[in-house]
Amino acid sequence: MATLDEEFLALPLGELDAVVLERAQSRGASDAEIRIEQIREQYLVLRDALVEGATDDVEIGVGVRVVIDGSIGFAGTIELTKDAVARAVDVAIEAARVTAGSRRRFVELAPEPSYGSVEFVSPFEIDPTSVPLDQRVALFVSWSERLMAAPGVDHVTASLHGVNENKHFANLAGTVANQRRVRIHPTLEALSLRDADFETMRTVAPPVGRGYEYLSGTTWDFESEIAAIPQLLEEKLASPSVEPGEFDLVIDPTNLWLTIHESVGHATELDRALGYEAAYAGTSFATFDQLGSLRYGSELMQITGDRVTPYGLATIGFDDEGVKAQEFDLVRDGVLVGYQLDRQIAHEAALGSSNGCAFGCSPLMSPIQRMANVSLKPAQGNGPSTPELIAGVRRGIYIVGDKSWSIDMQRYNFQFTGQRFFLIDEGKIVSQLRDVAYQATTTDFWGSLVALGGSSTYLLGGAMNCGKGQPGQIAPVSHGCPSALFANVRVLNAKQESGR
Repeated sequence: MATLDEEFLALPLGELDAVVLERAQSRGASDAEIRIEQIREQYLVLRDALVEGATDDVEIGVGVRVVIDGSIGFAGTIELTKDAVARAVDVAIEAARVTAGSRRRFVELAPEPSYGSVEFVSPFEIDPTSVPLDQRVALFVSWSERLMAAPGVDHVTASLHGVNENKHFANLAGTVANQRRVRIHPTLEALSLRDADFETMRTVAPPVGRGYEYLSGTTWDFESEIAAIPQLLEEKLASPSVEPGEFDLVIDPTNLWLTIHESVGHATELDRALGYEAAYAGTSFATFDQLGSLRYGSELMQITGDRVTPYGLATIGFDDEGVKAQEFDLVRDGVLVGYQLDRQIAHEAALGSSNGCAFGCSPLMSPIQRMANVSLKPAQGNGPSTPELIAGVRRGIYIVGDKSWSIDMQRYNFQFTGQRFFLIDEGKIVSQLRDVAYQATTTDFWGSLVALGGSSTYLLGGAMNCGKGQPGQIAPVSHGCPSALFANVRVLNAKQESGR
């Protein structure tokens, strides 16, 4: 059973809390909080069954944030001593006072009650960062060699990313939260060369908030997926290039999660919608004046944000402002009804309270509004399977796995490709296709949603490295969705487009 990390809890957490909160309050702070974090992150990369790189990094530090006289100040330190955190409080207060002269808005945080002493541990059996390197290498060498032994496979790359995150939080309201999260992401990709031509095929196993046991095959059948890749790759190389036109698309959750991330997840971050944030992903077409009226998609479109989904990458107990994790609506019956919020933006927009979307990727980074698990609900009741969705399509394409994408700075005009494309003719898959890209505006695309798969097709996809902010921060986030059918979507030939 997963537990809090005893070694982390042995640090002088309470003593540092007392120094920070007492000093901040005595110097006039209306809000103050301390985050103490220890983050262990490992990467393993292989090429053709040989280790190309392996890292094992541990970051530990303290972040202090204060609100004083309508300004926010932040400071961090890697020294876990009373003197160091006291200096951090002073630096944060000075930063708040320096920036007060140039601020455009008086800062207040939306109210949040005290939760007392609380704990959260993500469900896992084996901390992914506790597994010896030789054991991890042996598994990925075995998988890589199996792919390389298949006819037609010329090169194989493989990677494993694992994280163990320990976090302690305390604020003036009286919340003291100890949390531990793990996450893991394995990938393998095979490449085949044919004269002047080549193709790749990658696993579509998603990153998850699980431990190393994820690789055992009990929740994802890695053995079957790896065994299928050589034939899929061979068939793809022999497949015709797509003829551009309009197609019905059955999009697998291994592809659709990324479309949700880019066209809904980023677009419903309220700081973007208000124009306060544009780094990495731009602002948003879903502006605040359209809340409650914007027709985002068809009535089948039910999108929620949450930080509570089991095994979600953004799942927590409490966010980095002491807000309890929760679920909330973003799009209901195809209409924009909500945004992702932190306490500052919730107060400024007069929305009452935050829905728990504050996160700092490092103890030395101030928390900013970050994406929750943003997910599309499946069909109610006993909805159709993926084969049943395909059976209802006369002329279309079934798309599996994510690859490249492009979207404008308002999250409105986009283009997505994928890993595997299957031509559908009169309800049956007849062959693979190559060079498929689908293009649309966000509202046209979601407006073309005509059918959703049932819960049996639902899957949590996601990314470990969503970027935002200046200085840049990354955050892990999951997106659940079923297979879904979209009518008359414009399909481009990606090779022809790239050659223009």
